[in-house]
Amino acid sequence: MNIQLNIENQEYLYETQILVKAFLAQKTGSGDPEQYPEAELKIELDGKRVRAMLGDIGQSGEAYSEEKKELKAELKRTVYRVMERFTGVCLPWGALTGIRPTKIIMGLLEEKQDITDQDIAEFLRKNYYVSEEKIRLGIDIARREKRILEGIDYDNGYSLYIGIPFCPTTCLYCSFPSYPLGAYEKKTDLYVEALLKEIAYAAEAYGDKKLNSVYLGGGTPTTLTPEQLDAVLGAVRSSFDFQYCREFTVEAGRPDSITAEKLEMLKKHGVERISINPQTMKQETLDLIGRYHSVEQVKEAFHLAREAGFDNINMDFILGLPNETIEDVRNTMEETCKLSPDSITVHSLALKRAAGLTIFKEAYKDLQMENSEEIMELCGGYAKKMGMEPYYMYRQKNMAGNLENVGYAKNGKEGLYNILIMEEKQTILALGAGAVTKYVFPAQTRIERVENVKNVDHYIQRIDEMIERKMKFFERVTECHGAG
Repeated sequence: MNIQLNIENQEYLYETQILVKAFLAQKTGSGDPEQYPEAELKIELDGKRVRAMLGDIGQSGEAYSEEKKELKAELKRTVYRVMERFTGVCLPWGALTGIRPTKIIMGLLEEKQDITDQDIAEFLRKNYYVSEEKIRLGIDIARREKRILEGIDYDNGYSLYIGIPFCPTTCLYCSFPSYPLGAYEKKTDLYVEALLKEIAYAAEAYGDKKLNSVYLGGGTPTTLTPEQLDAVLGAVRSSFDFQYCREFTVEAGRPDSITAEKLEMLKKHGVERISINPQTMKQETLDLIGRYHSVEQVKEAFHLAREAGFDNINMDFILGLPNETIEDVRNTMEETCKLSPDSITVHSLALKRAAGLTIFKEAYKDLQMENSEEIMELCGGYAKKMGMEPYYMYRQKNMAGNLENVGYAKNGKEGLYNILIMEEKQTILALGAGAVTKYVFPAQTRIERVENVKNVDHYIQRIDEMIERKMKFFERVTECHGAG
């Protein structure tokens, strides 16, 4: 097969490639172009018009940036129309390749207070070719997000993320910087020591800001011992001002890391929201993907958390796991209904380069990994049955079915941090190995990132350097604000 994109400006190539691959994945059930039937496609993109469109614009500053943005959008629309005719496929999210569809809708809601759903729908149809089902989902979620975020101080507030990069085992689909506890258990004390040092600095640097939410993720924070959890959570509680904090979440994640003692430690430090993540309730799948715990352990961990007094428990699920059918997903949702969590997050499997299923894809080539609109709707129906509504959403590259990840929650049990990090309206101060601080400049004019090294050994050895990176960045930000 030969698909040829004649694009002179390489700056625009990446997103058009993603769009073309999305069509191929829909047509063949795989993102691999080699599995597409023999055909030849040459996208000239209107020849002279595109060369003019993507050539030197001859401007600078804000006008230049806005024009480049529109030209990129026009290019994607053109590629979309050509690929739609060529494949006979309509993508559910149209020409949208970004990970935050609701960010566009939120922008429209904030720009024009009296904008109607019909106006938003027409904008999404005209500019992105989004399907009616996804338009309704996007508007529903964006309006709910807007209500939840009322009262959040974007300019003077911030959220805190702390990464614990250890897990009992590494799941086949995982691409996060996480390390199996068995191999790193002797280094966890050193890691906690380094982390406490970064926590102390961060609390001092942000002492004049309002903390709105705290999220401990990873990895699996509950792989730490009760004593280590006590040290980390105690440092967070004693170092930061919680006066304006609306949410304190710890991702317990793996059921095989949860004990009554650890849950007691979380309650002791005022953790309000936890996640217990089955991903699936099919034992054969859990074994296959490297989650060496049982379905029964999921249920036991959940009941243990309820007994400990947690009334805001989230559960994560992944659709499109190897060899899972719609009936497997239905059974997972039935078992979940019996537990009645306060929120669920439904993920469409997204295979990234660092995931085991990608690295060793030859070994798993015979596995079927499929997701569909029907399966997504099935989960949405069960969420509604449990009294939940969709409240946040994001997308990733190479997602099964070119669909999305959706968070559902009962009223008042939504995850505030989830919305804040997806909408990129507020600074996220991130600590720990692999953590990325996202500084949102006032009025959300732009975002800059400060990254910590991913490797645990390097983080421990270079913790002073990680602190210095933040220190220099914050000094530069202060100078910028002073100059402005």
